[in-house]
Amino acid sequence: MSRQRLLQLYEQIKHHNDCYYKKAQPEISDFEYDRLVEEKIVLESQSAELFPTNSAPELVGDDRNEGFSQYLHVVPMLSLENTYSRDELKAFLERVYKNLPRSSLDYVVEPKLDGVAISLTYERGLLTRAVTRGNGVQGDIVTRNLLMIPNLPKRLSGKNHPESIEIRGEIFMDHQEFERINQERKKSDQTLYANPRNLAAGTIKLLDPVIAQSRKLQIVLYGLGGLEPNRFNSLKEFHQQLETWKLPTVEKRWYAQTTEEIFSGIEELDQMRIHFPYPTDGAVVKVNAFSDQKHLGRTAKAPRWAIAYKFPAEQAETTLKRITIQIGRTGVLTPVAELEPVFVSGTTVSRATLHNADEIARKDIREGDCVLIEKAGEIIPAVIQSLPEKRNASSVPFDFFQRCQQMGIHAIRNQGEIAWKLADPDSSIQKHRQIQHFASRVAMDIDHLGTAVIQQLLDKKIITDLPDLYQLAKESLVDLEKFGNKSAQNLIDSLEKSKNNPLWRLIHGLGIPGVGAQVSKDLSRQFQSLIRMTEATEEELISISGIAEASAQNLIQFFKQSQNQDLIKQLEIAGLNFTEDPDVRVNGNPLIQGKVFVITGTLPTISRNEAKQRIEQNGGKAKGSVSNKTDYLVAGEAPGSKREKAEKLGIPIIDESALLEMLGKS
Repeated sequence: MSRQRLLQLYEQIKHHNDCYYKKAQPEISDFEYDRLVEEKIVLESQSAELFPTNSAPELVGDDRNEGFSQYLHVVPMLSLENTYSRDELKAFLERVYKNLPRSSLDYVVEPKLDGVAISLTYERGLLTRAVTRGNGVQGDIVTRNLLMIPNLPKRLSGKNHPESIEIRGEIFMDHQEFERINQERKKSDQTLYANPRNLAAGTIKLLDPVIAQSRKLQIVLYGLGGLEPNRFNSLKEFHQQLETWKLPTVEKRWYAQTTEEIFSGIEELDQMRIHFPYPTDGAVVKVNAFSDQKHLGRTAKAPRWAIAYKFPAEQAETTLKRITIQIGRTGVLTPVAELEPVFVSGTTVSRATLHNADEIARKDIREGDCVLIEKAGEIIPAVIQSLPEKRNASSVPFDFFQRCQQMGIHAIRNQGEIAWKLADPDSSIQKHRQIQHFASRVAMDIDHLGTAVIQQLLDKKIITDLPDLYQLAKESLVDLEKFGNKSAQNLIDSLEKSKNNPLWRLIHGLGIPGVGAQVSKDLSRQFQSLIRMTEATEEELISISGIAEASAQNLIQFFKQSQNQDLIKQLEIAGLNFTEDPDVRVNGNPLIQGKVFVITGTLPTISRNEAKQRIEQNGGKAKGSVSNKTDYLVAGEAPGSKREKAEKLGIPIIDESALLEMLGKS
């Protein structure tokens, strides 16, 4: 049993690490995560013969993204050990005293920001590099987006700057800006962000600096990384220097020597943190003197001279009336708790996430239970536990699979995966979600095509699939509920208008897993054509900054499926814009417009990719293989078998100069 539970814990912790660090979408609170880690450590110590130290997997948080260049930190960026009780904090202080046997020690107490850790390098006073925590040893270079942060000085004030210094801090988004962005998303029927930390983490990894700038990130600096030679004796001296350099720092710190003074500072911080512009979820207690820090040392993951004391999240007790199942656009099923409304953390909560079927079973959460819900900071409410002592005697465990069957949902779960998904991607439920996403403001932005209208169109079998939208006639719409001649014409006009949308909107509208709006824009800019994109190799996709390996594999898999190939063909027939420039189809080069080109061999002055892009920008099509539909073969050096096939088929063969002449040197 210990071995089986350990394997489950390894899988769960890895999953939650990916959610927090890679996706910036945590599914559980820090408290729940830390308890999983604690259970893992205990079981490993009890089952050493099953999992010797050198065989247990290393479960380290890692926010690195394949789309970014990486940089080695001069001094590792370690995580902090978390504690949730006074006794645990006292035990930490006792360990420090034991290793530094002196009558008194100096400590610093400061707010623990709920943001994104960052390391800045200033060389001779000039900001030259910004790097995320990554795996603690190596992080992503995100300098471009940090240059957009208004309260971050690009040059240190004063004189006598170090040759090079790493300064650590936290990127955050204040509550007001977070609410502003979510209100805009709400108006556009987009999914709301869970909390400011997640949104800040996603923003610094955006490839579009204009969007990053529009989100108004802020930064606070407090820590020292690499500096040789070190000119500071203590954190207090370093903090004073930060202020001299006019760098943004935390609102208040407490310098303490006794346990009583430390707890007094923590209590005062807890009272005043509501007025801070940044989200805080605890206090950090650090040994002040750098010589003492060096003496205490560190573990592989955390310093022995600092600890985070986490404030308890606000909880409330209520009744779980019913568990419903929410279906995402990719077919993932998520259980949701429908609650008796309760006031917690400043808002009335009536729904909370249950994460997944395994979490429901592990916590034995049942309909009708009295449950504890938690809303830590701005995180979407979650059901923490049920209270079985208050449970009705007739209560039965919740059966996720059975509930799916009752709802007419055929669900499957692949081996090794946590999430349940729709088994049939062509089910009416999935069709509805697919069309709903396609028409949403964040994708094709089709006015007058809301959820209720989509449901009627499917129920009445006016449409059966997404491309049918572009075959709709006004006469087929006037009989819909709350529709008349004007509203029917409005929908027809909106659909016609959507044909000229930028290419990225169409890519996003296809609903490819892991391909959001930003990735869609990156793909559109790179390939200039949807057809060209469908032919891209995994290597080509991964080479694009911001495209992760998982996203590349999802794209390859999506375009391999025959039903998706047919979908794209039908949308092309319907006249949707398939190129980066929506005017290309109308105003393309008449010598190129509608012609099919195949490029083979090495061209003398331009790359094959560039040639393909310029053909498509001028209204032509660049294909990968020769067929009887090919209009021209563009042959460079070492053309290979494609030239032979073109000659057999009688296809005109041109060189690069002839192509450029046709393009008009565009």
